[in-house]
Amino acid sequence: MPNKILLDSKKIEIILSRLVYELIENHKNFHDTVLLGLQPRGVFLIDKILEVFERDHPNIKIKSGILDYTFFRDDFRRSEKTLSASSTKIDFSIENKNVVLIDDVLFTGRSVKAAMSSIDTYGRPKSIELLVLIDRRFKREIPIEANYCGAKIDTFKGDRVKVLWGEKLKDNVIYIES
Repeated sequence: MPNKILLDSKKIEIILSRLVYELIENHKNFHDTVLLGLQPRGVFLIDKILEVFERDHPNIKIKSGILDYTFFRDDFRRSEKTLSASSTKIDFSIENKNVVLIDDVLFTGRSVKAAMSSIDTYGRPKSIELLVLIDRRFKREIPIEANYCGAKIDTFKGDRVKVLWGEKLKDNVIYIES
């Protein structure tokens, strides 16, 4: 079965703008809010979101970072394949801050659970929210729900949702690989 395109670059651009406006609506000046992209694929999404902030809302200053949760995964020692950690870059305190975790696809919820566990290493936030580009609903293994969601989709067992980020917005695409 050929790959089915879910969202093309134009739709992704509209979704990114909408997500940024939702963040602004809820966090106003971002004085007490930080954005954290989850390694590996949430890093691409946070970069695109920061581009939209810079382009459309240059007066809003955002504290952002990158979070790796590899050693907090529940399958860390269960796989025969050795997991290797990516970098974490958080050069500010998250103590008593509103933290928005950013990832591309929400599926089982296990990655977000691991990320939430790893947050304690950097302080105790006031709140934690989740922003995802795609929510693969009905597949959750852990009761986690996104506060900000670009699109909700239904998939069949065995389907994989792929997000391809290009250098330019026109090169972005999301598709299902069966």
